[in-house]
Amino acid sequence: MKKASRIYIFGTVQGVFFRNFVKENAEKKKVKGYIRNKEDGSVEAWLEGDSKAVEEMIELCKKGPEHSVINRLDIVEESLQEMKEFKILSF
Repeated sequence: MKKASRIYIFGTVQGVFFRNFVKENAEKKKVKGYIRNKEDGSVEAWLEGDSKAVEEMIELCKKGPEHSVINRLDIVEESLQEMKEFKILSF
């Protein structure tokens, strides 16, 4: 079964390779979507794919790469958009 989730990650998540970390893991797990920095210092990610893989990605986002500090994660369940790849977007 497939699912889609939009997540907002708050904390020290910009300038610590967070977006690259998520993209690399998403590609390994065949999760599609995007990730981008937000002007308020948070990061937004759209994760879409196999339910188990999306849940694993959410767990990875709760930890982040080595120098990140995750204060809060907001998760919004979304409708599938049938995205074809995982991209890092600009503002």
